[in-house]
Amino acid sequence: MLPLAQSRLPDFARDIKLNLQGAATSSLTPAQRHGVAITAAATARHAALLQECIDGAKAELGEGAAPVIDEALAAATMMAMNNVYYRFRHMIHKPVYSEKPARLRMMRLGKPSTSRVDLELFSLAASAINACEACVQAHEKVVLEGGLSEDQVHDAVRLAAVIHAAAVALELSETSR
Repeated sequence: MLPLAQSRLPDFARDIKLNLQGAATSSLTPAQRHGVAITAAATARHAALLQECIDGAKAELGEGAAPVIDEALAAATMMAMNNVYYRFRHMIHKPVYSEKPARLRMMRLGKPSTSRVDLELFSLAASAINACEACVQAHEKVVLEGGLSEDQVHDAVRLAAVIHAAAVALELSETSR
């Protein structure tokens, strides 16, 4: 899936190299797999890995890559906002904050570039990385109601975890030189 990233991973990340290979084979469609990978790399804020994920999507999906890339970047961006806000509301344990309207614009959820289920799946991946319990639960519910299986949810979160770990390993390798 990410041959360049795999070759650049340091020796201390041997398991991540193997996990990248394993995560590439899953119950997800190619578009879902690439969308999750792009979302995860964007959420991890690793520009080089993000570009590799985008290039991989373009190579495999051709013209169909553009809406997937757009959707994945939108999900990463929206969750950068939502995960902070909803994680705060969950952690503070004060009903007063949950009763206040969020007033956070999220029009994209109503007009996805791909499908609502895929946008929610990409948002689930970002929310898992960002550790927002409320968002993870909400997105998981929507994707299951939208027809995806628990295996697909599991594969998406597993892929997001591996991409995130690859970003961490690459960053550590780059800063420890």
